[in-house]
Amino acid sequence: MTRLGTVFRLLICVLAFAVLVGPHLLSLRFGRGRIAAHTPTYFHRIFLALFSVRVTQSGTPPALGEPALVLSNHISWLDILVLGSLRPLSFVAKSEISGWPVVGTLARLQRTVFIDRARRAATASVNATVASRLTDGDLIVLFAEGTTGDGTRLLPFRSSLVGAARAAIDAEGGTRDRVRLQPLALTYPRRNGLPVVRSERPGIAWYGDMELAPHLAVFLRDGPIDVHVVWGDPIAFEAGTDRKRATAMAEASVRRAMQASVTGRWESGAAVRSVPPPGTETLPASNIAA
Repeated sequence: MTRLGTVFRLLICVLAFAVLVGPHLLSLRFGRGRIAAHTPTYFHRIFLALFSVRVTQSGTPPALGEPALVLSNHISWLDILVLGSLRPLSFVAKSEISGWPVVGTLARLQRTVFIDRARRAATASVNATVASRLTDGDLIVLFAEGTTGDGTRLLPFRSSLVGAARAAIDAEGGTRDRVRLQPLALTYPRRNGLPVVRSERPGIAWYGDMELAPHLAVFLRDGPIDVHVVWGDPIAFEAGTDRKRATAMAEASVRRAMQASVTGRWESGAAVRSVPPPGTETLPASNIAA
């Protein structure tokens, strides 16, 4: 992509933001409604279309309006735009992001829940906030590794914030006896129509101590990217469910999906966008540790 082409596309993004932000803020100001829920989705779709990022899905996500805590791997800043383009949802993110130029503003507009990972006491507060949002019917995405990876391996999932699912069940006056935990795997299998090799991953994945500017330069230079989003079988989190075991099950589901995407060994029909709803896997309280 030429420099002129990049500038032109960024200007379109700025124009789209200017058009959408007014109705979005008004909707938030006078009560969260359909406009506030969907304007971030429109913006993300515009960005991905302009910069040739193609998203495909497999599996079946939660129905619109069904609350769920999504446990996902994390590879790149692009993950936010990819998932945000699919449906109305919000994220749990580290508190530092709230102060970043542009990114922080966009995160707040998407009603991101921020956590200060340096404060252990922050976990309880964030769990309470996420539980309230789940009770209201929101879809909340938690990047359960706690950081980004290179896309070839999965880091251990952290279970502390999964406690929000139990908090939602235990909420005073709550009517839910279970919360849907939704495993989700993100992979970036192809670029320019060809399989991504290890040497190309720094142009997609943003992890470790990588500097952002050189990474963005490669992203803009090297052409179209394919992203595959895999919704795993949901896990029903109940009052007696062990959060560590539930988190481990979600991690195993995401790992299987990532390996299948990297190797290309999908089961028959697995890569179809619309598939029959998967069965719900329940962790019975009688068979788990208290």
